[in-house]
Amino acid sequence: MREIGISKEPIELYNILKFEGVASSGGEAKSIIGNGQVLVNGLVETRKRKKIVSGDIIEMMGEKFKISLK
Repeated sequence: MREIGISKEPIELYNILKFEGVASSGGEAKSIIGNGQVLVNGLVETRKRKKIVSGDIIEMMGEKFKISLK
């Protein structure tokens, strides 16, 4: 599991995917989320602007990311 440090919370889900390079752009991130390919804390998440906070776990394409506040 990879850890992602954020400097402020909450942060929108699509921004995490974009900034971490999981998606090449914000549009691609929104498409991936909208297609139900992302899980947040074990549940399918289709809200692109879902607020993510420290402690959340994001899963996508077999990868897991734990969010922590830096």
